Amino acid sequence: MHVSELPDRSQDYLKAIWNIAEYSREPAQLGELAARVGQKTTTAAEAIRRLSAKGLVESEPYRGVTLTEQGNELAVAMVRRHRLLETFLVQVLGYTWDEVHDDAELLEHSVSDRFMERIDAHLGHPERDPHGDPIPDARGRVGVVGWVGLDTVGAGETVTVEQTEDRDPQLLRYLAEHGLVPGTRLTVLGPPLAGIVKVRAGDGREVMLAESSLGAIRVRPDSG
Repeated sequence: MHVSELPDRSQDYLKAIWNIAEYSREPAQLGELAARVGQKTTTAAEAIRRLSAKGLVESEPYRGVTLTEQGNELAVAMVRRHRLLETFLVQVLGYTWDEVHDDAELLEHSVSDRFMERIDAHLGHPERDPHGDPIPDARGRVGVVGWVGLDTVGAGETVTVEQTEDRDPQLLRYLAEHGLVPGTRLTVLGPPLAGIVKVRAGDGREVMLAESSLGAIRVRPDSG
């Protein structure tokens, strides 16, 4: 099966399941899936039943939804499209990293494999998109990363920002304004206080982050 044989919404669900697992390393929960694709939970449940009947997902009560081998292959194809398109929009068309997500969501359903290969070649086969997300290669291979959520980092620890979720434009604008982009080193200055965590960026500036946003920021612990 080719991913283009699936309805757009089915493609969205497969990609959402993969993206959730990328960050959480856990099965996707139905409520979160519904929120990600903008549908009601009952509608999401029916969509998952259809995908399960096609052998693309497995759903277990109280555990969540996971991809089968074939479902994972199709999900990775969609992830590759999305991340290459985001990179193209930023590098070639001058989008900012907070603008690209929605347009990439629209475009990924209509492009051909040939078009994506041309974009990949034009960009020089990038390994990461503007948000630091690893881009699957043409064979569906994804770079293995050992990054952790900033919400797991303790006070006094120094880390490097590697990856940021692309779904919250307001958070992305805030991070860009304060220089907290992939490649930036930062130090957590203390435990959360009233839902706020203070960090110090590599240039010395101190930045306030909402505790609720920390899981969307993936970091690499300082090995030095």
